[in-house]
Amino acid sequence: MNYLKKYDVVVIGSGSGGEIVQSAINHGYKVAWIDKGPLGGTCLNNGCIPSKMLIYPADRIIEIQESEKLGIKSSIEKIDFKKIMEHMKEPIIDSQKHMREGLKYPIENFDYYKGSGHFIDNYTLEINNEKVHGKKIFIGSGARPNIPSIKGINKIDFLTNENVFDIKSRPKSIIIIGGGYIGVEFAHFFSAMGSEVTILQRSDRLIKNSEPEISNLLKTIMEKRIKILTNVEIVEIIKEGNNVNLIYNQGKNRALNIKSEKIFISAGRRSNSDLLKIENTDIKVDDTNYIKVNEFLETSVDSIWAFGDAIGKFMFKHVANEEAITCWHNSLDNHKIPMDYSAIPYAVFTHPQISSVGLTEIEAKKKHDILVGKAKYSDVAKGEAMMEINGFTKAIVDKKTRKILGFHIIGPYAPILIQEVINAMALGGEIGYIGRGMHIHPALSELILSTFSNLKEIN
Repeated sequence: MNYLKKYDVVVIGSGSGGEIVQSAINHGYKVAWIDKGPLGGTCLNNGCIPSKMLIYPADRIIEIQESEKLGIKSSIEKIDFKKIMEHMKEPIIDSQKHMREGLKYPIENFDYYKGSGHFIDNYTLEINNEKVHGKKIFIGSGARPNIPSIKGINKIDFLTNENVFDIKSRPKSIIIIGGGYIGVEFAHFFSAMGSEVTILQRSDRLIKNSEPEISNLLKTIMEKRIKILTNVEIVEIIKEGNNVNLIYNQGKNRALNIKSEKIFISAGRRSNSDLLKIENTDIKVDDTNYIKVNEFLETSVDSIWAFGDAIGKFMFKHVANEEAITCWHNSLDNHKIPMDYSAIPYAVFTHPQISSVGLTEIEAKKKHDILVGKAKYSDVAKGEAMMEINGFTKAIVDKKTRKILGFHIIGPYAPILIQEVINAMALGGEIGYIGRGMHIHPALSELILSTFSNLKEIN
């Protein structure tokens, strides 16, 4: 069979796939990069970067509103929603411009294909009426919002993390369907902007994979400014003029309704593997269409690897980057390395902030005898000065080895504070690593020491 173009390496997806493209070019391989766009993938365009650009001013608003607890009486004169949205787009526009300009210049043995490619056999893809064959293929095709089958949903204009960044004016009211990472972060943003926000969560708590006490505290604090309904089954969405009327059941209560100007769908993610026509290959997928890989991130087809949201394990940019690096290493070196998921960190940029790494208490108990330590922010001088009475930390340690199994924080600067624990876990996880370095006093970092000093057996 004659192919239009043959390549040593084919990379699908422009998010963390860029790491592999650059490495392959540097190694002198002939490389094809297939990308349906937009350039930069989910993180840059409709994920980490734009959402955190919006959440930063939201944090400042809430801090001003809560400053009276410190003896500071203040008020907000105006929130310029349009300016906040414009500012959010600036780094995206700059980054995309930089990448487009880079692709304008010819690179030896490299071709960029813009569009949605699909497989026609194990090692061949068709894109823009061209056929591309790769000796090695790396799939980083990502995921997209999962749109639940709700009666009437196709008759309304709903928001997702893909189109929310294009709105021009603040909605007076918004219903967010889903109480996971994306849902609670946007609930925080819109509430801070002045919208009336309601979260509808199918399960019994927010961020259901977090520690129960963290989830419960998050709900308690967010309920001061956001309506949160759990154990909700949505029945139908009806358009009524410029608003929508959502019908739902909650427990034994049937046919309840709530009206809103906008609906935001945050009901999980679904794999993009179907867009690749993966059924034309021998690449295996799971029941939810995510690509199956082994510990070395190899698919069921030799010389094809997959990573990032395409495999549906941990949908975070930092994980996808590490997976991409692991894929590339394993494609070159006979000494393969497994992808290590034992200490995956994440953060949720709500107010309060949440961060976590490793196992929860329930997960740890399944295989370990454990010790658990907790500390409140107010247990250390800096936390007391901040008048932070709600936030806390939780450490989970193997009783026998004294190695850190998990660590969880809810409160100010949680994503920064947890990095010390992440580093210790990367070095082997012994709790002694935490105490060897001198900690500044008074500083919030003392909170980590305090947590490990409170370790106790759990019945």
